[in-house]
Amino acid sequence: QVQLVESGGGSVQAGGSLRLSCAASGITYSNYRMAWFRQAPGKEREGVAVIYTGAAITDYADSVKDRFTISRDNAKNTLYLQMNSLKPEDTAMYYCAADRGSIFQWYVARGYNYWGQGTQVTVS
Repeated sequence: QVQLVESGGGSVQAGGSLRLSCAASGITYSNYRMAWFRQAPGKEREGVAVIYTGAAITDYADSVKDRFTISRDNAKNTLYLQMNSLKPEDTAMYYCAADRGSIFQWYVARGYNYWGQGTQVTVS
């Protein structure tokens, strides 16, 4: 049974930082492209950041570049998202997602096989 479990969300003031984690089980984690998505109320789910299997290649949404850093620990089957200089517009439910091999661009949600339940980030 595949499980992706996010943690680390919370409430923070603008300019603050949070670190999200996503623990994966039931998959050969190192073989999966991993990403963070977010969804604010009334908005579509959007890709935030992606990290490829070898961890050497990452990409980010323009809105979070130079503020967020995605990383992965394949030995611990864990994905991270370090979020600095948070803004109120970063407020959303954050999800991690796993993709075994997709023809879709990384920021396309339907390209991912598995999803976590989400962790809420609120910036005031």
